[in-house]
Amino acid sequence: MKTTNTFGVHFLIRQDKLKEGKAPVYARITVNTDRILIGLKQWIDPKSWDIRKGAGKGAKDEVKSLNNYLSEVRTEFGECYRELQLKKKVITAADVKITFLRVEEVEHTLQSLFKFHNEREKHKLNENTLSHYLTTQRYLSEFINARYHKKDLSLKDVNFKFLSDFENFLRDYQPKKNKKPIGNTGAMTHLIRLKKMLNLAISLDWIGKNPFFGYRIKIRHEARQYLNKTELSALEAKTFALPRLDYVRDLFVFCCYTGLAYIDAINLTRSNIVVGIDNGLWIKTKRNKTLIPVNTPLLPKAVAILKKYETDYRAINNGTLFPLLSNQKMNSYLKEIADLCVIDKNLTSHIARHTFATTVTLSNNVPIETVSKMLGHTKIGTTQIYAKVIEQKVSDDMAVLRNKLG
Repeated sequence: MKTTNTFGVHFLIRQDKLKEGKAPVYARITVNTDRILIGLKQWIDPKSWDIRKGAGKGAKDEVKSLNNYLSEVRTEFGECYRELQLKKKVITAADVKITFLRVEEVEHTLQSLFKFHNEREKHKLNENTLSHYLTTQRYLSEFINARYHKKDLSLKDVNFKFLSDFENFLRDYQPKKNKKPIGNTGAMTHLIRLKKMLNLAISLDWIGKNPFFGYRIKIRHEARQYLNKTELSALEAKTFALPRLDYVRDLFVFCCYTGLAYIDAINLTRSNIVVGIDNGLWIKTKRNKTLIPVNTPLLPKAVAILKKYETDYRAINNGTLFPLLSNQKMNSYLKEIADLCVIDKNLTSHIARHTFATTVTLSNNVPIETVSKMLGHTKIGTTQIYAKVIEQKVSDDMAVLRNKLG
């Protein structure tokens, strides 16, 4: 008894995967009602594509070249199908694909995925950010070794249970020496990076579905510490006998009035200070962490601190606006400063950035959109975390409302 199969090849583009204005070309193989897509690693402007004919349109050389290639591919698919017919087996679209590729599909793993990402992104991400991905990769390796007694795991084995078990592993992780436990935010951050990796795997056609579908990443935003108006004033007014503490205080206060992170402030040069549209001085730089542009008008207290150090030989010799100081030393000295100023908070360089967002700007009715722009945030939701913690602002706003209603 002879079985008749229907076989067809149609070419199409995926406009949902546009890259630099061009769409990838796919071959759709149909055997009876069975279909499968194969990426051909060819790209074309959607305007130059004839959807009905499944081919490029126009007289451009690149379109003609693509159509010639598609014609050859169609012929090769036909040969693959006839080759399978001679074996007298039930033919599926996947069989045609494997025969066309001539090799079994490579088994992709978590480690190979991270390796691909890190190699691809090493020139785009700064060293700090890249190291965070390496940390997530290390935790994954430890988890896989502990749970599966393997060094690596196929992406096919990454499922909902894997994610749940990995989350529990992170929450229960016992760090060595004096390091702090990972905590909820840390665990969720590692899962967010893993989710990004698996989305990349989908884009590469290494997996068909993201295991994170339906998985909830539960981030509990902890209250950001910052200095209130009284604490900031006390810090500014304090006289220090030690020059190192005086300098650290100045650098910290400068960050309080500019919103810059430590690394962005310490790397400032004269070229980063420009005249803005209001004819005043502005900081024009990029965040070291994300390379997002930051344009911030300089407040008078920040200008005064810059003038204080414009003749400092240590800064001049280094070509920066401030003398060099490691973040580790700055945080160590800030502990001393907090004690001397009777500030009962774990003072770190990043609290200055939080103080700018809360006490200096949002509390003084600077619109949250403006604050978000000056902080270099890509999402306003990140800035809204600061808006939630300003009790004094809530109190002041309600006082105004009481007067209106009274």
